[in-house]
Amino acid sequence: MTAHHQTFHVAVVGGGLVGKSAALALAQAGLRVALVAQPAAPRPADLPFDARIYALSASSQALLERLRIWQALDHDRLAPVYDMRVFGDALAELHFSAFQSAVPQLAWIAESSLIEQALDAALRFQPQVSWLDTRAQGLDVKPDAACLALANGQVLEADLVVGADGAHSWVRAQIGAHVTRRDYRQTGVVANFKAEKPHGETAYQWFVEGEIVALLPLPDSHVSLVWSAQADHARELLALAPAQLEAAVEQVTHGRLGELECVGPAHGFPLARQSVDRLIAPRVALVGDAAHLIHPLAGQGMNLGLRDVAALADVMAKKEPFRDLGDLVLLRRYERARREDIGALTLATDGLQRMFSVPGTLARSVRNAGMAFVGAQPFVKRWLVSAALG
Repeated sequence: MTAHHQTFHVAVVGGGLVGKSAALALAQAGLRVALVAQPAAPRPADLPFDARIYALSASSQALLERLRIWQALDHDRLAPVYDMRVFGDALAELHFSAFQSAVPQLAWIAESSLIEQALDAALRFQPQVSWLDTRAQGLDVKPDAACLALANGQVLEADLVVGADGAHSWVRAQIGAHVTRRDYRQTGVVANFKAEKPHGETAYQWFVEGEIVALLPLPDSHVSLVWSAQADHARELLALAPAQLEAAVEQVTHGRLGELECVGPAHGFPLARQSVDRLIAPRVALVGDAAHLIHPLAGQGMNLGLRDVAALADVMAKKEPFRDLGDLVLLRRYERARREDIGALTLATDGLQRMFSVPGTLARSVRNAGMAFVGAQPFVKRWLVSAALG
């Protein structure tokens, strides 16, 4: 062993909420963890809210509580969702209620930077974690260990490598996993606004001519826009002056929250569905966007990734003493535990996106009739809420 050679139980490649949660969860289980990732960029001090907003389900809240991250968050910056109203592209409407579903809330709306900074602080005080601010550039899987070469010259040996490095995962490429991708030819346009009318802790969603517009509640009568727009239209929206964007959002949401005031610049990100033929390889497991990518219309992408983390940590905690962490038998348990959840949510979000993209009067009538039918079925709505909560 040289001065540049270190040994760990697990090497997590990639930061973000999923990678850092994975590193913390595995470290709290008593494992020595190397986190190969960059620290979170601070939220600009002149903006009231981060541009990246997530709707966290009950399963995500439970994981963050287990990691003692939820307790460390500034809860004045969190917004509960007690109701959700979904409007079709005709007259259909769906209403989901936390009260009617007998749950405390449907989701929590939280800024990415709020959670990531709490994770950063916890990781820096976690003695089982070595945080390496560099990138991986070589992976050599041997029978007894995986060797990870880093750009700073270090070499790590680990029983298990966790790929949490996003939709364009380098780790995934190293194991030769086959990726199936569908480009939606849409861009998610996100921006934050101050609303004239109170949102009442309600999330709104409109299906409009093949596009999807959502307003998510934030503290102090603010809302977060997620507009899944056709690529050309998205470019137009992103080029608008703040007053023009305010008018466009007010129009498409029928003035539901009155006048809107931009409180930060709009940003865009491409939308696609992505799945892989396997989540594992010898001594390697994929989590988060490295393992799956879904349409944001249900706001479940981050929740899906955090459920990956919870499942992986659970499998590792329950392993037999004679198995090491990279044992394929162990990793197959993780893959089996995640396949149904990932497959069902991918199918549901892709199917909804396709359904509302079909033009024509007949298609519009059929999908809105379907929405009306679901809206009249309390048991179906409670099942949908239960599935979304994870």
